[in-house]
Amino acid sequence: MRRSLTVFLSLAMAGGLAAATPGLASAASAPGRADIPASHPLWANPGAKVANTAPASKLDFRVYLNLRDEAGAEAVAAGVSDPHSKSYRQYLSPQQVRDRFTASDQTVSAVKTWLSGAGFQIGDVPSNRAYVEAVGTADQVQKAFDVTLGKYAVKGQTLRAADKNLSVPASLASSVLGVVGVDQATSLLKPDHTSGADTASAKSSGPATAPPGAGFRNSGPCSDYYGQKTDTVDPAYNGEQLPYAPCGYKPAQLRSAYGLDQAAKVGADGRGTTIAIVDAFASPTIYADASEYAKRNDPAHPLTKAQFSQHVFPVNPADEGPGQCDASGWYGEETLDVEAAHGLAPGANILYVGGSDCEDLSLDTALNYVIAGHKADIVSNSYSDTGEDLPADEIKAFNQIAVQAALEGIGVYFSSGDNGDEVARLGTPSPDFAASSPWVTAVGGTSLAVDKSGKRTFETGWETGKSTLTAGAYTPAFPGAFNGGAGGGTSRVFAQPAYQKGIVPDALSTKNQKGKAKGRVVPDISAVADPNTGMLVGQTQTFPDGVYYDQYRIGGTSLASPVFAGVMAVADSLDHFHHGFINPALYQLTSRTGAIYDVKHVDGAVERVDFANSVDASDGLLTSARTFDYPNLTIHTTKGYDDVTGLGSPNGLAFLLLV
Repeated sequence: MRRSLTVFLSLAMAGGLAAATPGLASAASAPGRADIPASHPLWANPGAKVANTAPASKLDFRVYLNLRDEAGAEAVAAGVSDPHSKSYRQYLSPQQVRDRFTASDQTVSAVKTWLSGAGFQIGDVPSNRAYVEAVGTADQVQKAFDVTLGKYAVKGQTLRAADKNLSVPASLASSVLGVVGVDQATSLLKPDHTSGADTASAKSSGPATAPPGAGFRNSGPCSDYYGQKTDTVDPAYNGEQLPYAPCGYKPAQLRSAYGLDQAAKVGADGRGTTIAIVDAFASPTIYADASEYAKRNDPAHPLTKAQFSQHVFPVNPADEGPGQCDASGWYGEETLDVEAAHGLAPGANILYVGGSDCEDLSLDTALNYVIAGHKADIVSNSYSDTGEDLPADEIKAFNQIAVQAALEGIGVYFSSGDNGDEVARLGTPSPDFAASSPWVTAVGGTSLAVDKSGKRTFETGWETGKSTLTAGAYTPAFPGAFNGGAGGGTSRVFAQPAYQKGIVPDALSTKNQKGKAKGRVVPDISAVADPNTGMLVGQTQTFPDGVYYDQYRIGGTSLASPVFAGVMAVADSLDHFHHGFINPALYQLTSRTGAIYDVKHVDGAVERVDFANSVDASDGLLTSARTFDYPNLTIHTTKGYDDVTGLGSPNGLAFLLLV
């Protein structure tokens, strides 16, 4: 559950986020203290309270610190990212960022002294001094922040929160951005991948002991490439005998479809670039699985031990979160991300960074680890919050990390989500955060047709309609019921960034806005995501007859993000520089012929045959038609920029050379 965001963050420069979050105010605080605005969740009201928090219970939280010169940092980040700027690609080192913009050692010392004096054990302070971590009891938190902690019933969950805004000593007011972790306002993040299975996979037994997830396989018939086989047995759908869905594209097919094989002819395959992948937890079989996958499906491009490394944060014993993380589900996410990134950019190094759990706090820690130490040149993130209803301090803390990435020339990519316009879950249309941040590149999703020769025959927006074949008839009739699709839409939180001005149609930028205001529109670019035209992956899973490696087709914008990250790694090696935050350059490509493939609406569908129990035919088969670019949403695939696929998708060498 998210509390409402009470401020509107606006953009002041190219891709810039203005410091519109209100400063700390002391009007409602005790003498000598200052409130942290919006630090009290709206759902934490007396009517919802069910219990007090046990005074001795352990809490792990972070005090995030403001940049010393936020406006200056954003101006420099915009300049190094803009091809028209004199400072273009003059990236800063992590040390230069610390010296010029991050909180000072004196500020960190003052915050640590206060926390220590309040009885807290001081934890991590990252090298970029983004926050001070502390661990203590609920009683210590209540006294330090002048609040009372309780348990509140919130839509089927019982969550911890304070009874009013947190406050800090007035002397620290200008330094403290916010406090994350005292309450449980942040929802649990979900990976943005989907197999399209008709049965839900089993939940894990917990992050520390989770076995490989429940097995999943695709039934036949399916095609080796798009259009290879047509279903002539089942009834026509919308007047057409449908092609069977591909069994799952292999790396060479995707490299060919996006023109990366042309770059490989001159040795540009991602070498010299490190792609970081951020997820929660860590699959115990990841290297063995990714190696076996490459051996079976892309033998000319093995994943060597020298190419792969990982940094995994240990599970925090003080965590008192809702405990709904599906660790084994995140194993599948990691597997997809690693295999897709390596498959598209087989020469790149892969760094996997696993958060200690699936909450915003832990995943931000993992992302900050990469950025603070410049551990990678590209970061792919395949997870999202549902919509944008997050705490103001969480959003601002995230954007400070993203701004530092831009300063250092690190490209940060986020999947746009797998639930279309989110109306089904939220009741109103919304993009997902963090894809909606103006400082990241939001990657939308497509349905992709790759023919026998490896050419892209068409690409359209991924929004799926599903009609199940029952008793000789498809129900519901064409175009079926919405069954998942690429996230997109207009932000209610972020104003239109300069790089979208004049390119994103006003009809889109003014959606969800009041008056003549314009908002940030998601996504920026797109790549294959539809699980019905998805990628083949291989993973160790738990089947009825044992635990072993097997392969299946998968999709989601979780696929699109590492695919596009792989494309950009190849662009790095072809162009002999790291592209960093690409949005300002990306939106200038629309005037350059051929660089971006304009993804348009395509009428069509594929036939899917699935095991009813996800693993074999013992419980029967399920047959369904899956339509492309489902029309009954508030976001649509159109000519030019649209809020399903953004500018379009990469168009081979023209894109790689011009981006």
